[in-house]
Order: sequence, then C-alpha cells, then structure tokens
Amino acid sequence: MDELSHLLFEGDERDRVHGRWRALVAGEEFAYRPDLTPRERAELSYRRLRLVNSAIPSAEALTYDARRLAALHEWTGFVDGGLCTLASIHYNLFLGSLLDHDGYRRDLSPYAAMRRTGVFLCTELEHGNDVANLRTVARYDRETGGFVLHTPTVGAQKFMPNTSLTGGPKSAVVAARLLVDDEDQGIFLFLTPLSDDKGHLPGVRVRRLPERTGTPVDHCLTSFDHVRLPREAMLEAAHGRLDEDGKLTSSLGNRRKRFLRSVGRVTVGKLCMSAGTLGMARAALTIAVRYAHHRHIGGPKAGQRIPLTAHRSHHARLLRSLSTAYAMTFLQRTMVDRWTALDECDREQREETERLIAIAKGWITWQARDITIECRERCGAQGLFPHNNLADLQLNVEGGITAEGDNLVIWVKAASEMVFGHESGPSGPSGPGQPVPPAGRDLADLGFLRDLLASAERIWQTRAREALRGGPAGDPIGRWNVTSGAALEMVSAHARLQAADALLAAVGKARNARARFLLENVSRLFLLEQLSRHTGDLLAAGLMTPEQVVSLHDTADGVVADLAPHLMTLVDAFDLPEEFLSRVPIAGPDYVGHYEPAPEPVRLSRDPAAPDPALECEVASVLESALEPGVLPEPTLA
Repeated sequence: MDELSHLLFEGDERDRVHGRWRALVAGEEFAYRPDLTPRERAELSYRRLRLVNSAIPSAEALTYDARRLAALHEWTGFVDGGLCTLASIHYNLFLGSLLDHDGYRRDLSPYAAMRRTGVFLCTELEHGNDVANLRTVARYDRETGGFVLHTPTVGAQKFMPNTSLTGGPKSAVVAARLLVDDEDQGIFLFLTPLSDDKGHLPGVRVRRLPERTGTPVDHCLTSFDHVRLPREAMLEAAHGRLDEDGKLTSSLGNRRKRFLRSVGRVTVGKLCMSAGTLGMARAALTIAVRYAHHRHIGGPKAGQRIPLTAHRSHHARLLRSLSTAYAMTFLQRTMVDRWTALDECDREQREETERLIAIAKGWITWQARDITIECRERCGAQGLFPHNNLADLQLNVEGGITAEGDNLVIWVKAASEMVFGHESGPSGPSGPGQPVPPAGRDLADLGFLRDLLASAERIWQTRAREALRGGPAGDPIGRWNVTSGAALEMVSAHARLQAADALLAAVGKARNARARFLLENVSRLFLLEQLSRHTGDLLAAGLMTPEQVVSLHDTADGVVADLAPHLMTLVDAFDLPEEFLSRVPIAGPDYVGHYEPAPEPVRLSRDPAAPDPALECEVASVLESALEPGVLPEPTLA
C-alpha cells in the first residue's frame, strides 16, 4: 500500500534516501550467484561495492549523510551481507573517520574513487570490548617527525579486518597508542597504506582467518613490524593535535575521552548495523508471507487444498513478527532523526542520543535474528536452500549483533547509566512516574497499553536500584552482579517502549482510514505481545486487573484475526523490488516450476568405446599449440 510505504520510508524523502539503493539491488548484478567458492563470493562483494560507488555522485557526501548511509545498508544487506559489511567499513569507519578528523585537508580521491579500498583496524586479538586497552603502538620519532607503527605482542594483532589482497590495493585507519618519549598519550588513529598492486607493503603482516559463518568476507589477522609513517598519518582534531615539538594539545581532559572521540564513527556504525539487519528481517518476512500464500496443503474436506495462511498457527506467528518489524523500522527512523538533528554543543543531549542508538541497535538486531529464524522455519525445508534467500540471512544478522559493540556489553553500559540517571514510568495525573489505575480501562486502548509497558520499565528500574543499594559493600563487581539482571530487564523494556512510541507516532501521521486501521492494529498487537512477559508484575503492582490479565490472550488473538486478511498488504508496503523477488523461487506462485526436470541427455548412437573424432581434434589442437615455442594452452574451466 502506497500510504504505508510512504510512512515506512521517510515520506517525502523516500526517493532521495532510498530510491537509488532500491533500484541498484534490483539489477541483475545483484542476483544470487550459485556455485561460487567463498573467495569468489568475497571478490564479488568487492565488485558490487564498486558498483555502489559508481552509482553515487560523491562518496564524501554519502559519508556525511547518515540517513542515506544507513539506507544503503538497509537495501544491500539482504542481497549481499558481505557487501553490507564492506560498505560500512569503507564509507563509515574509514572515510568517515578521515572526514571527521581532517575534513577535506588531505587528498581523498583514491578512496572516493575506490582506487584504494579503506579498512578500519581497531579490535585486537586480546582486546575487543575493552579496546581502550589495546596494545598496538605508534611511537613519535623526533628525528623524522613521523611515527613508527608496531605490534608488540601476538595478542595485539588486529583481529578480523578485511586486509587481504582480495579487492585490490587497500589503506587502513589504524587505532594505536601514541607514545611520545615513552609517555602514553592515549589512542589515536593513523592512516596506513597496507598494499599495492604487487602485494602487501614492507612490515605489514597479514594472515587470513578461517572461513566464518554467513556471507564470506576476507577477514584477517594483521600486524605491523616497525612500519614508518609520515607526520601527516596521524588523524588530528580538537581532541588531539601534536605541535612541531611533539607536544599534545587537547580539548578533552583524559585519554579515555580522547579515545572515544577518535572512534566516534562507531555510533553511526550502530545505525548502519541496525539498518542492515532491519532490511534482512523485512526481506525474510516478504518471502515467508508470499510462500505462505502460494503453498497449498490438504484441507478439512476430501480433495480440498488450502493455503498455509488459512491456519492461525501459521499466520499468527508471521503477524507477530510483522508487528515487530514495523516497530523496528519506525524506531530506526526515529534514531536516525535524533542523530541528524543533534546539537554538537549539547554534550548531555549527545550522550543520551548515543545511548539510545546503542540500545536500539541491540534490540533491532536481536529481533532481526528472531524474525529470520521464524521465517526460515515457516518455509520448511525450502528455507534451507540459499537460492530462496533465507538461509544466509540469520547468519548475516549474527554479524550485525556483534559488530560495533556486542549487544550485551553495550546494554550493560546503558543499564549502568540508567539505573539512577534516567526516570522511567508513565506520566499520569499525579505527575511523572505515576501510573493510571487500571479500573475501567480497556486492553484495546493503545494509550493504556503504552502506559503499562512504561510501568513495567519502572518496576525493573526500582528493583535494580534496590539491588544496587543493598549489594555487598566494598565489592563493586558483587554489587553490580546482583543489580545487572534487573537493570538489563529495565533496558529491554525501555527499548520496546521506544519502539512502541515510534510506532504510535506513525499512527498519528496516517492520512487515510485504511492505513490508520492497519497501523493501529499493528501497534496494538505489538504492545500486547510486549506486555505478555510482564503481566505477573503488573498484576502484583495493581496496574492490571485479573480480568485484564486473563483476557490478554483473547484480545491479541482478535487483533490477529483482524489483520490476517491484510498479510500481503503489510509486506507489500516493504516495497522490495519485484526484480529481486522474481529471482527467489518460493516468493512466486510458480515455485514448483523451478524444479522442472532437466531434459533427457542426448544418447549417441555410436559405440561409447569407439574414439570420438571431435575430441581427438580438440586434443590434437591443444598438443599442437603446446609444442609451439613459448606458448602454453590456457586452462579450460569446466
């Protein structure tokens, strides 16, 4: 439906933000390619990255435009998870870091034109989420004014960057500890050439890692053996500059803050990871819903055939996933809006926005995994075959869950900040945090459902506060251990509440009655599903009546019944290109025809043991060419 698509894809900005990427992935160059080896698939992802680059007027402009950059991941993730990864690294982490530090003061043309691919080297073998403790060093050389980049231990090898020779010459932004006269100045970024057309440069040591799950990427271990870098290699900004005497000046007071500012592109990376997995979830749902309509099974009467969608046990699961996907989409839009509208001077606002983006990234990517698993199962054995575009999606979502900060770790950080640094709960007539009594309220009332979810967040925050106050004195880890469970439940409820608010805001923007009806029911189903895990607590707190708890299931089932006839409308609003869907066998009504038996091979009338004249001529030709001086025959690919 046009109205739903208009709302889902940023209204009047739809063509500018999404149009180019949607048209690109519809092309034959992005079709599934069977029978490729892992290395060939990785090479294909690099070729597609260059197609993306050729389709944009300016790589620098794309890097600065968080909305279009996130949309790129949203549309490429479901056709090529490897491409999604490479685009995030090249445009956001690499080129974005250069622009954020130096602006246009250095020549970016080799990277903007992709004569050199950019990579980002931060995580080390022994330092992942505690990357602030990484050991790679860049020692300031007073004689030359440059730096010596070195990997001092095996554990300091950079873990997983795509630094192989696949994809052509590469340069890296390397996170390293700046040493000036053996004094640790904190972690900064250094632009480091890695390879050229002939291979890796002197001092750069690269070892390819074993194949991982999901779409292949050329992940490697990378280390440096006293690699000399020029003075301009260091990426500088207000948070850190070296003067001619090697003295560091900084607008920030400590090394940790300088590090966080250096790797500030990670926040945009979280938006990109959310977007990539969001696109995968929507694609999985579109395929699964289409298949559910096309696949017919035996009905209750002899000889009757009915679609899978006739069964509540089938369509209810898809509808619950659909309601979540809608909430994920509108939450993603809200987070991008908040980021692009951010006032750089408002530090408090920036910290809150970064925390919300981190929470949303965790929730969206986790929900994407659940949705892709559900959709694969609803397609049965057909979903196991890569050509049906479902098998790789869940494995590619796993990459988004881990990238730009493991979800659990970033939620733990958010939880520690929100226990006392955030006020939860609905705003009732008695003031903030005071819920409205449940008497006389209806489970069909979206405002009531929203208040209940806010109250659930408040309940878990209260428990976390009590646990922290009552934890063992003098034992910080012990105190946090007794607090973290409740604190993480608080963050989970907060994420779902933010998603619900984004979904309800979209309801308010619907311009026609049908779109409003669908979005209201999608919102109602989403909220009822989120509340099902909190009914015991809400009942105990007097915020739900026993009758409301008992009727919650039937209420949700009634919403499912209202939405079931609109399954196709809801996924059609995801606006996946028909060219893409036509290449997914089970997404079309004639998926059985995909398995049409191959024609019988032509039988030869001659004796199979007799010599084949055509083959003898080919062999003679090859031998003749091989005998010519200095000429070897080209190998023939079977």
